[in-house]
Amino acid sequence: MASPWPDTQPTPAHRAAYADASPRSFWLDSLPERAPHPPLEAAIDADLCIVGGGYTGLWAALYAKELDPRREVVLLEATRCGNGASGRNGGFLESSLTHGISNGLTRFPNEIGTIERLGRENFEALAGDVERLGIDAELERPGDLVVALEPREVEDLVEEAELMSRFGHQVELLDGDQVRAQITSKKFKGALWTRTGSALVNPGRLADGLRAAAARAGVRIHEHSPVRELRDRVSVITEGGVVRARGVVLATSAYPPLVGAIRRYVAPVYDYALVTEPIDLGAVGWRARQGLSDMGNQFHYSRLTADGRILWGGYDAVYRYGGPVGPQFDDHDATFARLSQHFFTVFPQLEGVRFSHRWGGAIDTCSRFSVFFGRALGGRVAYALGYTGLGVGASRFGGRVALDLLDGRTSEATALEMVRRRPVPFPPEPLRSAVIQLTRNRLAAADRNEGRRGLWLTALDRLGLGFDS
Repeated sequence: MASPWPDTQPTPAHRAAYADASPRSFWLDSLPERAPHPPLEAAIDADLCIVGGGYTGLWAALYAKELDPRREVVLLEATRCGNGASGRNGGFLESSLTHGISNGLTRFPNEIGTIERLGRENFEALAGDVERLGIDAELERPGDLVVALEPREVEDLVEEAELMSRFGHQVELLDGDQVRAQITSKKFKGALWTRTGSALVNPGRLADGLRAAAARAGVRIHEHSPVRELRDRVSVITEGGVVRARGVVLATSAYPPLVGAIRRYVAPVYDYALVTEPIDLGAVGWRARQGLSDMGNQFHYSRLTADGRILWGGYDAVYRYGGPVGPQFDDHDATFARLSQHFFTVFPQLEGVRFSHRWGGAIDTCSRFSVFFGRALGGRVAYALGYTGLGVGASRFGGRVALDLLDGRTSEATALEMVRRRPVPFPPEPLRSAVIQLTRNRLAAADRNEGRRGLWLTALDRLGLGFDS
């Protein structure tokens, strides 16, 4: 049994590299200052109330105004728009709506062709919207590299290349020398370079640009207005006010979903990331600026920022008993130490580089690893949740489909089994924690055991219940 990662504990030097890092998302920390939108402090009426000021809620708000500019739309955000997963992710914009073709093919074999086409259309429309709305999201299209860290994974890359090509993607297989010519690391044994359906954005700027565009379109935004209760017919209750709405879209990501029945489908899982200080990129090459990830079940993701930093995240996926979400969980030394150790394992030539930012955030994980939809309270509430970490692009699709479901508007998307069927629910506590922790343990064991998934993971695959970092 072997792993590409050290079996020793992180050293004091690994911890020292991030000791002075700001415990805040680099993307959010680099946004210009702005005055917050006022909290809700009255009882108001609206045609539509959206709960959640991240990507899904903002895209739904813009879509609502696009359909009917006269529609009175109110958006409620508990803190500041984009402060959740939308401002904490790696900025990987993918066309896939199903967390990759392989996962989509397993879950929706009869629809995957249609879903992939809709995903490509959504991807291009999102890029067009960013340009049309004048959002400086630092969007670039270098494609992405999935690297093999072990010889056995090179064969898996060949299979993935064939699958991607079958669904119309432009891909290129790189051997060890070729991938190391792209990004300098002795750990890389090969790679798959996907040149289509993949882009990078500054996620903080994208979220803030969508917020500004929604405000210009006439959406009434209230920040620092956490919703405490959702009542029938439909009243949205905050600490300081009430929105009496004809319909509600819930875009609450990993936060409590307000509709109790939804809770069993979402597990808040924490992901963590580091960002370096600006560095001399001559030591790593990376001239094409691709997004980067590896093939492990516990995988890392990495990319360059516009000002020459390296973002390095992933690997650990931390679930805590009961699924709590809050700022007290954003800092996690054990994970940061492991991330730092792994970073310098891949890039030993960068020894001495320090990290300027460290942060974490909750991902709305569901058992099928992709967004699911539903309606509640007699059809007056609709929701899109469960993106499981690839929501930058899929959230635009999710927000629009949720609004279509709320309005009773039929489309090619609303007819999909993907939209009509919910994922397998997670079991209640304490079994939920036991299942998730055991699954994480077995995924790590599979990485050490040449990818062999074993009885537990095979059984979960058959049940359609899984877990991924």
